[in-house]
Amino acid sequence: MSTAKRVPETARGLDADAARETLSEVGKKRLLKDAFVRLRAADGTSHSRSLAFMGALVLVQALIVLLGLAAGFGSVGLTKTVADNVGGAVPGPAGSVLTDAVEQAKEVGSAHEFLPLLLGLLSLVITATFAMGQMERGLNRIYGVERDRPAKQKYSRALLLAVTVGPLLGAALLLIGFAPDPDNPTTTSLGEAWSYLRWPIALALVATALALILRFSPNRQQPGRAWLSFGATTAVVLWIATTVILAVSFRFASTFPQTYGPLAGVVALLLWTYLSALAIFYGVAVAAELEATAATSAEQGKATDSALSEPALAETS
Repeated sequence: MSTAKRVPETARGLDADAARETLSEVGKKRLLKDAFVRLRAADGTSHSRSLAFMGALVLVQALIVLLGLAAGFGSVGLTKTVADNVGGAVPGPAGSVLTDAVEQAKEVGSAHEFLPLLLGLLSLVITATFAMGQMERGLNRIYGVERDRPAKQKYSRALLLAVTVGPLLGAALLLIGFAPDPDNPTTTSLGEAWSYLRWPIALALVATALALILRFSPNRQQPGRAWLSFGATTAVVLWIATTVILAVSFRFASTFPQTYGPLAGVVALLLWTYLSALAIFYGVAVAAELEATAATSAEQGKATDSALSEPALAETS
């Protein structure tokens, strides 16, 4: 159960200038610290674990189903390209799990086994919907909202987010993995330029997905984009940092595959999705704390104005 203090719904009275003023007054360092306290109070680590499991399941299912369908309809080149590059989209041994998923998709799709793929597609949509439902639960607790939407409203919205936000995140992941080989003599200047352009495009997709989640997932009236942008940016930066750190750690941790053996890829994938979920929820906590700070400052201002007006009223009487 969340013990995070509820953030007042002051969306209608908050504009972009007020967001910048509040951020300037409270300071980024203090805001990030207070957001960490809010995340702990909301039991953000537990919500991150739940979301990480669902996220890993969605990722593997999506690769098998979508690329299996592509292979079944003759797009073998697409599946080969994904197989060659998808391992570079996630850090360390986690990439091997996704590569195995792509190989499985090629095998099922080439055999034209469409019924299992269609059932898998249905399972993917259901899993992604429940993942977005878990996302709402986590965001609600961070904002201090103890009750989720009624089940019908919650999961209908979760389904809508799954079919809109999910493809954005999937496209970003594939863009990061599609890196042309600079040592290949057939790589053109356009391919070399793409190796740099894919990063801002992928990050823009991730930022857009997080903005949609922040705007429409919580069971409350959210403020404008200016109030959510700093939290979304924090989540993206933290996600990049954790992904890079994990990649470097796996590269130098030669004993990791020896310790976990054939399960090394699964463990690495779950670890990456857990830290990614934690980065998302921390960014949400930053946005929530910024709005909570503005609400507290507004209440204090009203109290001060009331206290100053009382002596004047006494003198008049």
